[in-house]
Amino acid sequence: MVAKLILEPAGPGCWDEPLHITVQGLAPRQRVTLRASLRDEKGTLFQAHARYRADAEGELDLARAPALGGSFAGLEPMGLIWAMKPDKPLGRLVKRDVQKPFVVELEVLDGHEPDAGRLLARALHERHFLPPGVRRVPVRAGPVRATLFLPPGEGPFPGIIDLFGSGGGLCEYRASLLAGHGFAVLALAYFRFEDLPEYLSDMRLEYFEEAVDFMLQHPKVKGPNVGLLGFSKGGDLCLSMASFLKGITATVLINACVANTIAPLHYKDMIIPDLGNELSKQKITESGLLNLVDIWKNPLEEHNHRSLIPLEKAQGPFLFIVGLDDHNWKSEFYAHIASERLQAHGKNKPQIIFYPETGHCIDPPYFPPSTASVHAILGEAVFYGGEPRAHSRAQEDAWQQIQIFFQKYLNGKKSVQHSKI
Repeated sequence: MVAKLILEPAGPGCWDEPLHITVQGLAPRQRVTLRASLRDEKGTLFQAHARYRADAEGELDLARAPALGGSFAGLEPMGLIWAMKPDKPLGRLVKRDVQKPFVVELEVLDGHEPDAGRLLARALHERHFLPPGVRRVPVRAGPVRATLFLPPGEGPFPGIIDLFGSGGGLCEYRASLLAGHGFAVLALAYFRFEDLPEYLSDMRLEYFEEAVDFMLQHPKVKGPNVGLLGFSKGGDLCLSMASFLKGITATVLINACVANTIAPLHYKDMIIPDLGNELSKQKITESGLLNLVDIWKNPLEEHNHRSLIPLEKAQGPFLFIVGLDDHNWKSEFYAHIASERLQAHGKNKPQIIFYPETGHCIDPPYFPPSTASVHAILGEAVFYGGEPRAHSRAQEDAWQQIQIFFQKYLNGKKSVQHSKI
């Protein structure tokens, strides 16, 4: 018999969709090694491998067969994707051009690594970031620099503004994937892109107000409000937007601070100073990586109060997604501050989902967890935290929870699905 690698879906799939992998035509109980690899847009090779044993009929189904070792062990149907590691140290898999897929090469090798022998089967699988029918529209409206992703169909669609962190630039991959689930999503740049400022200094909330106005005036966006999705520094910017701007009804924060960070924030005649830091408190891990979690001052101390964002002024609900092993922010501490502050002002408790053994960089599903990489601003290797298996599970669950939250508060659709973690 000839071994055959079967993928479902057989054709291209979206990055955030699971891939069902089976191998047929093996000998009964045959030992094989499966290997997955892809090259990112900079040419860095990412690879994972796992050892398996076929069943009595000579079939191997990754949804039923546990890996016996390799890059991961146990029942992990998507392990070959999320467990990929770069051939260069500190590499992080990101998607820069969402119009082109990542091409994953899957191989079945006879025997177990490191003694795996001849190639038994091979397949290529395209994983796309622009779901079928989703339209990508570059936005240059006044000062706003962004990309709008519109789902297929006539609409209008519930609108979301998506902000990334202190790395800057325009990150589109989360917005493009989310648009595939029925949302009109604006991936918004706010520095280090085209004619925007090169550095995070003296941010003005008016810029973000222009982005909200753009969305609310767009014929494909379902008003009268939009939602916000922010990660890291983008999270505290979303908190400020929800607190001071009109037209915002639901806000999701991924590992965010409740104080304004890194640079002062201006709005009209108001200034929110940034929460100071003490770089002398940074730690170095045994691997020589920076651990920044202790450098930030405590926003509850009286001399830091002015940096706290008055989130009790916000009109809509909040969802805080918290990695309990975040080594960049004290995300758990900040989420508790938010909850206590809202309740002290007679507001509803925010929804908070805590993910054990999960680090700072919570991406859409199946991205290899980034536990450390070179920080775009600092230019040094930073430790983000997270245990890969737990972090990967958190990414899957958080992606579902984000969609459920926005469907409920932007689209009026309730769901009984709760976090599995």
